[in-house]
Amino acid sequence: MADKANRTRRWVLLGGGAAIVAGFAVREYRLIPQDYAGDRLSVQDAYQQAVSGDVLLVDIRTPREWKTTGVGQGAHPLDMRRDDFEQALAQLTGGDRNAPVALICARGVRSARLSNRLTEAGFTNIIDVPEGMLGSAAGPGWVRAGLPVEHNTGETG
Repeated sequence: MADKANRTRRWVLLGGGAAIVAGFAVREYRLIPQDYAGDRLSVQDAYQQAVSGDVLLVDIRTPREWKTTGVGQGAHPLDMRRDDFEQALAQLTGGDRNAPVALICARGVRSARLSNRLTEAGFTNIIDVPEGMLGSAAGPGWVRAGLPVEHNTGETG
């Protein structure tokens, strides 16, 4: 009887360990950005180019995230989960798929993935801001860099 209990305990421990490993794998996948071969900007350069009109800076996070941290000054909030995201982006660029568009998210993961997707969809001048709003391995991020943000109620995009 003790042998059966030990086997059961072992299977429970193995199952729990496998669940933990799977959880870490999913977490790492979500936190490690895809490689993006296109251009990149630091948050400082993204801010300067956005306010000067040299680049269209698009904050692709969710309305809840915009409400929490604000949106970087000069950025246009556009929730990447929108079904019509590509059409809305094309509208922001005036239909110019060659216009310089910089994407920023929280930590550079979603912006890298979306940069790849938009490039495949025919946008030719997509630029990633890998630091994001909250920082990443690429740098401290918009908020910690002390760049200006505008309050957003989370109702646009």
